[in-house]
Amino acid sequence: MSGTTLLHTLRTGHVGLNVTDLDRSVDFYRALFGLEVTHQGTDPQRRFALLGRDGRLVVTLWQQSEGTFATTAPGLHHLSFEVESLDEVRAAESLLRELGTGFAYDGVVPHSEGSASGGIFFTDPDGIRLEIYTRTGVAGTTAAAPTADAPTCGFF
Repeated sequence: MSGTTLLHTLRTGHVGLNVTDLDRSVDFYRALFGLEVTHQGTDPQRRFALLGRDGRLVVTLWQQSEGTFATTAPGLHHLSFEVESLDEVRAAESLLRELGTGFAYDGVVPHSEGSASGGIFFTDPDGIRLEIYTRTGVAGTTAAAPTADAPTCGFF
């Protein structure tokens, strides 16, 4: 295998998540990210919803799970969303607190000690680990990094 890159325009597309209650998850992702339902499956045995914003598909939700997100199984570690400013991170934090969302850390935390980037780390209604962060503006304005020798986004 050579080191030549064949995919010059590679970027992450939409993310598909398995959920236990489609309506509850649609409400959560719409409230938090301002997403619109662009399509929903009508077959009661195959419930799904496509959620997007500004003409772009962002998240697909598939009601085909039981239980809660398993951090001990191979697969998704966490899903991260970038915003432009610390103010946006804090606005999301405020909304999530109103929704009764559980947080991994209290408040906005840097990705590592002294880092300019950082954010909030929380779970969706099914326990899927999520992050909303900004690249700049965090250093010196928030709490210390929760773990000295690992990235905060590691959810350690």
